Amino acid sequence: MTIPISATEAVRRFSELMNAVIYRHDSFTIIRGGKPAAAIIPVESLPHGRSLKELNGVLKKLPSLNDDNEIFARDIGEITRTQPSLPEKTLWE
Repeated sequence: MTIPISATEAVRRFSELMNAVIYRHDSFTIIRGGKPAAAIIPVESLPHGRSLKELNGVLKKLPSLNDDNEIFARDIGEITRTQPSLPEKTLWE
């Protein structure tokens, strides 16, 4: 469950929120101007396993563009073809 909290309250209680996230695995949604603006969640909740190398595969799985967008599709294809290759592993992996 995500607990809503105002941005002002989050600033005042930041250390307490961090402890709740770390030790109780609570999640908080920061509300600013009456709208959700950010979240503080346990790092274990983040999706893992995605990398920049997967971008081409993700783009290929998107629905094809209709005829009105051929120029856009051509531009995206050109950008994809001209990007430098990525190393197999990064320093962080």
